Amino acid sequence: MAEAHRRLIRKLREHSRLAAEDLAEINALSHTLRELAADADLIRQGDDPDVSALVLSGMVARYHLLDDGRRQYLSLHMAGDMPDAQGLFVQKMDHAVCAIGPALIASLPHRELLAAFDRRPQLGFAIWRETLIDAAIFREAITNNSARTMPARMAHLFCELVYRARAAGLSEGASLPVPVSLVQLGETLGMSIATVNRTLQHLRHQRAADLRNGILMVQNWKRLTEIGQFNPAYLHLKKPPS
Repeated sequence: MAEAHRRLIRKLREHSRLAAEDLAEINALSHTLRELAADADLIRQGDDPDVSALVLSGMVARYHLLDDGRRQYLSLHMAGDMPDAQGLFVQKMDHAVCAIGPALIASLPHRELLAAFDRRPQLGFAIWRETLIDAAIFREAITNNSARTMPARMAHLFCELVYRARAAGLSEGASLPVPVSLVQLGETLGMSIATVNRTLQHLRHQRAADLRNGILMVQNWKRLTEIGQFNPAYLHLKKPPS
C-alpha cells in the first residue's frame, strides 16, 4: 500500500466507515508526488484544478489574498488532510493553498476519484463528509476570531491542531511540529505581531502551552482547553484520540 493510500484511508476512517470495496478503490488510485518549499503555492485563487491534493508530510494552509498583499489564513492542514477536496464539487477555487514550511503532496486525479464515487457511493460520501468537517472548522474559526479573547483564540487553535494530530497518529506526546512564523500566526488569528507576542507570553505564564522554533509544546492540556474553551465535537470524529 502506497503512503498516499494509507494516509487517505486513515483520514477517512476518522469519521466514516469504509468497506473492503472502498479500500480497493482507494488503493487503485494513481497519484503523483510534489515537493513544496515554504510559502510555495499549491493552488491559487481562481484555479480550476483537475487533481485533489493529499498532504503526506509537513503542513499547508488555506488563505485569502487581500488587495494590499496581506494574507488571511483560514485553516491549517497536516498529513492525511485533503485541503482542496471541495475542488471536486465546485468549478473554481475561491481561496489559495500554500505550504507552511516544506511539505510533500500527493495529487489524485479528479477523473479517477469521480469514477470511484460512481462505483462506490459510500466512498464519495466519505470525501464529501471531509469537506463538511472542513466547513465546521471554518465556522469555528469565525467564532474564534470574532468572539473570543486573544488568549482564548490562540489556545483554541493550539488545542485543535493537537487534537487533530493525535487523531491522525501524528503526535502522541506533548509536542507537535507547527512551522508557522509569528506573522503567520497573527494572520491566522487576526492579531498584530505585538499581540501575538503578548498572547504567547500569557500562555507561557499560565504554563499551558508554548510555541518556539516551529514546535508547539503543550504543558497542561486541561488548562489549555479551559483557556481556549475547546470542545472538539465540531470535528465529528468517530473515536476521540487517547
